[in-house]
Amino acid sequence: MPINPVLAVDVAIIGAGPAGLMAAEVLSAAGVAVHVFDAMPSVGRKFLLAGKGGLNLTHAEPFDRFVTRYGAAQGRVEPWLRDWGPQQVRDWAAGLGIDTFVGTSQRVFPAGMKAAPLLRAWLQRLRHPAAGGAPVCFHMRHRWVGWAPPPDTTENIAASARPTSAEGLFGFESPTGAVTVQVRAAVLALGGASWPRLGSDGAWQAWLAARGVQVAPLVAANSGFDVVGRGGAGWSDFFRQRFAGQPFKSVALTVRDACGATLFQRPGEFVATDTGIEGSLVYAASALLREQIAAQGRTTVWLDLLPARSPQQVLVALKAPRGTQSLSNHLRRQLGLDGIKTALLNELLPRETLQNPELLAPILKALPLDLHRTRPVAEAISSAGGVRLDELDDDLQLRRLPGVFCAGEMLDWEAPTGGYLLTACLASGVRAGRGVRQWLKGGS
Repeated sequence: MPINPVLAVDVAIIGAGPAGLMAAEVLSAAGVAVHVFDAMPSVGRKFLLAGKGGLNLTHAEPFDRFVTRYGAAQGRVEPWLRDWGPQQVRDWAAGLGIDTFVGTSQRVFPAGMKAAPLLRAWLQRLRHPAAGGAPVCFHMRHRWVGWAPPPDTTENIAASARPTSAEGLFGFESPTGAVTVQVRAAVLALGGASWPRLGSDGAWQAWLAARGVQVAPLVAANSGFDVVGRGGAGWSDFFRQRFAGQPFKSVALTVRDACGATLFQRPGEFVATDTGIEGSLVYAASALLREQIAAQGRTTVWLDLLPARSPQQVLVALKAPRGTQSLSNHLRRQLGLDGIKTALLNELLPRETLQNPELLAPILKALPLDLHRTRPVAEAISSAGGVRLDELDDDLQLRRLPGVFCAGEMLDWEAPTGGYLLTACLASGVRAGRGVRQWLKGGS
């Protein structure tokens, strides 16, 4: 039986998303020969799709506030961001010829709003670096399938390429068959488990666990939730058919603990779905909601449908003479409530509550909406969980696997949408790339 030759490279980066490409850029600029492997036909598939409606690169809020968005992982993520944070993202884009601007929400976008021009410029730089840099070699349609067993013979492996520091041989499936790669160092940037059709399927969890690396289960982050309607699980057929896909604008959302203490409260907007709710305001609270549902089987959010009005103002408006007007017209004329907000009241509240101003007024300021299930991780914007951060040193090298570094969404951190996810992915790629560079200088 013929023996598959072993490809010997200095550095393999497995995963061609933002984290992997940024690690490649750091190493390429330092003159290190980098080979990028990815299962998809082209690079940055999720990056392109995420930027389809406008690429949110980062956020312009003060840094001390910015770093709080990473929750329990802030202590580990903050050093990455202090080295390479929101301003560095903008400077990097400018270096690629892409101007940025700050939107009204303090989110930062490329001038053209699209991801494709930035990605094209980035790939041009990686393939044709400035003087002193090393071109990056891309191997597409190469799916990592774990560590390869040692070949039957080592005659086809150069002595300098024999397994030393990166924990053996990496196996790939490619259009031409099995490929075995020996490296001096490797960066795993394989993503989480959201949007698996774009390449992030979480298969790597088993291979790392088999080598003793502790991995937190991958769960949905920045996800939607299924509601409990008045008649049971889900919206009524009428509400779903009429309002799924429509936004709730100018609302505020509150999450409380079991004792009633406020854990989260923020204005914004979100969207009704076929089964519940999703959107930026929901995503911002999704970690709390996911944890409460996991612990209790369900949870409740409180919606302020009129955040610009005080409870007393709402009550006075509801008590205004109504005459022969319908309740819907009365709510529209007196409070500006119509469309999906009025429909939600009819969906959730009994008639006697709707007709009683004393009962209805406080509910308009705190309408309870019960949630009973987090949507599947495959539908989520991103995933939480992954390689536990205490498995990594400060350079993002796996303590148990010398020469193997990790970056991006496959690490155990999460953040809301708004540029926080992409910024930390890029920053982790920079940190891992610099770590590899040091490893090559002083490692085995």
